[in-house]
Amino acid sequence: MLATILIVLAVLVVGFLAFAASRPADFRITRDTTISAAPAVIFPHVNDLGKWKAWSPWENLDPTMKRTFEGPSSGVGAVYAWEGNKQVGSGRMTITECRPHESIRIKLEFFKPMSAVNVTGFAFKPEGNRTTVTWSMSGRNNFIAKAFSLFMNMDKMVGGRFEQGLNSLKAVSESSPGR
Repeated sequence: MLATILIVLAVLVVGFLAFAASRPADFRITRDTTISAAPAVIFPHVNDLGKWKAWSPWENLDPTMKRTFEGPSSGVGAVYAWEGNKQVGSGRMTITECRPHESIRIKLEFFKPMSAVNVTGFAFKPEGNRTTVTWSMSGRNNFIAKAFSLFMNMDKMVGGRFEQGLNSLKAVSESSPGR
């Protein structure tokens, strides 16, 4: 009887591990919104990492979060690092590509609670007197992330934060002078 239970348990564990390993290796999370402002008005709020405090959905999760900035205040080479509670963890963002009023690419490194390196991007597409802003993040899932995805919907979780951030960016941009 004990041997049968152990065999069944082993089959379940191996089955779980095999199923988790079969999950997609790559991921991409994308959200967008339309803002009633020109790209020239919106772009500086994203390109200047010091301005993220006004709209980033993670900024208010830990009021005592420590922030440091390195390099230029905006554009390629600008760096923003943070260390906070378990909701925000710790990490670092570095702007790696910047095409004014068109797009921004960011290397996003997470140190805690889990180590990961992803690419985040923003695209600004003018449409008359409005702009569609697309926020995306892509990367590779290691085995732990694959197993985690069986219990948590990362697209929904992170995508929900992107939606909050884009709504805040919209509010900040639409109330900016020169809009």
